Amino acid sequence: MYFRLNTAIIVPARLASVRFPRKLLAEVSGKPLILHTADRLNDQVPEHDLFFAVDGEELGKIIKNAGYEVIMTNPKLASGTDRIAEANRILGYERVINVQADEPMVSRSHIMALKRSMGNPASSISTLAVLFENEADFQNPNKIKVVVDQEGLALYFSRSPIPFQRDFGKHQQFGSSKHSPLKHLGMYAYSKSFLENFSKSVPTALEEIEKLEQLRAIELGYKISVSIVSENSIGIDVEADLHKFESLIKGQDLIH
Repeated sequence: MYFRLNTAIIVPARLASVRFPRKLLAEVSGKPLILHTADRLNDQVPEHDLFFAVDGEELGKIIKNAGYEVIMTNPKLASGTDRIAEANRILGYERVINVQADEPMVSRSHIMALKRSMGNPASSISTLAVLFENEADFQNPNKIKVVVDQEGLALYFSRSPIPFQRDFGKHQQFGSSKHSPLKHLGMYAYSKSFLENFSKSVPTALEEIEKLEQLRAIELGYKISVSIVSENSIGIDVEADLHKFESLIKGQDLIH
């Protein structure tokens, strides 16, 4: 058993993706996607303890063979947060950073922003956002939007384009800090107590409608602190995203 009081990065990983089945084993430049994420984290934040909370031996073996630590979790768990909570019952960290297994371009600046935002006493969870830079991403339901209040706390997350521009004669201004809407980056920081409480709750109405588990936290009354960062990322939601990532690592800057 582990008994530690500092911060760990735990990456939840499962093969049963609905939109892109077995995407974590999809190869990019001869290496499974999951190992691109693992190697990226190891390169960017080598000082952090890193674990993978996996749903089965197939993923676990690949990650272990690459030299990373694996925690086996119940394959029937409903969400990545549940998987992290189960893993942390073994690990015992007081603070946990959640990086998605399909975020192979996570950077040190993302992790540091999450760590800084953990100190916000008004929130139980921290996450990240970046300015949208083009209309196509803003309209894409796989790119999650977030709106925040004047204190930087999340008001709502959605797959729909929010905020809605009522005056159709005017267009969204992308890339401007004053006008551009915010794209959510699927990385979080939690306290141990939040993880335990959240894992005992059940999916809520908005969560089930949008298929966004962060909405459960909002519906349950938790505050989510949103740090706006300058560096974008690529979340691999569908096969087209995988091709963008492959082009990027071959030298074509398609991160936007």
